[in-house]
Amino acid sequence: MKFKIGFTADSEYENNADNHIVTVSQNETPMKSVVQVHFPARHMTLAYFNDAFDLHLGDIVYVDGKLEGLQGYVVDVAYTFKIKISDYKKVIAKADTNVKGKFHMLGSHFVTFDRTALPFQKVITWFNAPINSEDEHIISNDNTVFPLDNLSDMNVRQDVAVRGENYYLENKVVYICIDGTHGNAIVRGSKYYEVEFNYSNGEVSNLVCNCFCSYTCKHEFAVILQLREALQNIEKYYTPQYEQSNYFAVISKPILFSFAIEGKDSGSITLE
Repeated sequence: MKFKIGFTADSEYENNADNHIVTVSQNETPMKSVVQVHFPARHMTLAYFNDAFDLHLGDIVYVDGKLEGLQGYVVDVAYTFKIKISDYKKVIAKADTNVKGKFHMLGSHFVTFDRTALPFQKVITWFNAPINSEDEHIISNDNTVFPLDNLSDMNVRQDVAVRGENYYLENKVVYICIDGTHGNAIVRGSKYYEVEFNYSNGEVSNLVCNCFCSYTCKHEFAVILQLREALQNIEKYYTPQYEQSNYFAVISKPILFSFAIEGKDSGSITLE
């Protein structure tokens, strides 16, 4: 039996007993507030001024100041206040955890063929601070090309391959997608690492990770193993969907539930 999961957050309320869809409106209008933000990495909770986002308890945010780049969680919101703006740093970004689209079971992960459901630019904000537009990024690689069905040509050290396989088996590749021939992935390690690659005609090229190893790293090897598994299962169960869209995004089941569902007081889930 195939299972499909649909997420939605529409602007009007519905209650349909036949398919158990419940949809509740959401207010996205920014309201000025003073918010308490907890930073797990520093075990600190600090106050920040916010005038750009509609913030609620549990929202993932990023701030300016000394803790810029660290992920924080809103633990309190005050709308009534009188403050001196110069005494407060500001909330500069909010992770977009609103998810809408159709997802299919794919082993330990879900898969969607809808480009708008879980684009990389959305998911990466769940883990890492947005990139400053003024920062310059340079990507380089050694132009190695290898077939996905023969990883002996991947040029990875044995000890690195073992650690990468452990990452794969422990489901640390939390997200992977291919749009046309370009791929992105997110791997959970000591922090969340970003891996990029190209995939075409059964071959992988331009593989690079932002952990800055001088050799093929465990994050890259884990991604390749996850990519191989995902493509095998997609070919087995969802070939028409992939051929039609030329796109897929795969995400860890616990990650999707943790960020897209837990703590939400509106939206809906549809099981078919």
